[in-house]
Amino acid sequence: MNHVAVIGSANVDLVVEVARRPEAGETLSGSDLRTFAGGKGANQAAAAARSGARTSFFACVGADDHGVALRAQLSSAGVDVSGVGSVDRPTGTALILVTPDGENSIVVSPGANHALDVAAATARIDEWSGADMLVLNLETPLRTVEHVAAIAGERGIRMLLNAAPAALLDARTLAVCDPLVVNEHEARTLLSDPHSAFADLARRFLEQGARSVVITLGAAGALFGDADGIEVVPAFAVPVVDSTGAGDAFVGALACELTRGAVLRDAVRFATAFAAVSVQSLGAQSSYPDRSAVEEWVTSQQLV
Repeated sequence: MNHVAVIGSANVDLVVEVARRPEAGETLSGSDLRTFAGGKGANQAAAAARSGARTSFFACVGADDHGVALRAQLSSAGVDVSGVGSVDRPTGTALILVTPDGENSIVVSPGANHALDVAAATARIDEWSGADMLVLNLETPLRTVEHVAAIAGERGIRMLLNAAPAALLDARTLAVCDPLVVNEHEARTLLSDPHSAFADLARRFLEQGARSVVITLGAAGALFGDADGIEVVPAFAVPVVDSTGAGDAFVGALACELTRGAVLRDAVRFATAFAAVSVQSLGAQSSYPDRSAVEEWVTSQQLV
């Protein structure tokens, strides 16, 4: 069975729906507070598992109720959480405002995620180094990501890096990315280029050493590039209820498909569909569908 290992963050998402984002110094009334399982790493692991991959997750949470709840939520999605450790810090928390258009504003308090240092990550190296795909993101310490990426390069482990939040990557880390996954903002930030076309940005990432690259473009779909060239996969037109975790849904589904032997084009197409289904419900992990639901939904779209 295709094995995806995710090393990354786990948060509890505290979500309030608001009519609009508040101005500086302004107080707004919102909906009742809703609590969801989140964090980029945990979301990506849940999406990979829902997509059909055998998925292992390696992270740090607090020895608190939120940590217990996050483990339970991931286990229910089919994720192996034996690599999730408890530390003497609060579980990471994301404060999320969702507006009627489904867009969100997020503030993250990393908490236990910053305890995922080099020692914590490498303590389980025998477990994650045997995976078919290693998935990393930048919600954990950059030094840990760079160290794990170096091991992946040395051992020939295929690595997907979701460079979010955007941070400067060293050449050795970039050279292991297959693919590097970024959104529009992250692509421009990493390359310090606010104006170039996204196809040109993808070419620059490849020139700088990435083996392949995917730039997600929201409603415009996703652009991908590798040695065979640059191509765009269009998005599905869907009613957006909540875009929280959509990028993570894409990453997890993409990782699953690549471990199943899909070429990058087909993997991006499935990941686009998976994300399209997820944005039609509130929350991150709670909105992720099973593979069969995505396949049925895609068929229904093709019949329209």
